Amino acid sequence: INAEYMGTFSEAKMTKGTTSFGKRGHTKSHTLCTRCGRRAFHCQKGECASCGFPGKHLRHYGWGQKAIRRRTTGTGRMKNLRSVARRFRNGFRENQQAKSIKHGGKAAATSA
Repeated sequence: INAEYMGTFSEAKMTKGTTSFGKRGHTKSHTLCTRCGRRAFHCQKGECASCGFPGKHLRHYGWGQKAIRRRTTGTGRMKNLRSVARRFRNGFRENQQAKSIKHGGKAAATSA
């Protein structure tokens, strides 16, 4: 291989690619969103790229079916909704004493 050809390789400076990309991370264009918690809230626009905050309605599109599936009902804790089906079967009863099977359907509290 020609020595002159090898010399031109080391002298060539490529400033538009890899070296320039390293200098991009000093300032953040997106920060954490208060509604969805993702790092998608655009600081200058003041709008979340993921959920659309501060807009009233949650941002979702038909072309992003997977994204909708990731954050739909049932993917989180469902602290209240988890027990609704069971409470519905029992007629949403509250503040009642369970019927005793021993004493023929009478409550245990009345016999004591």
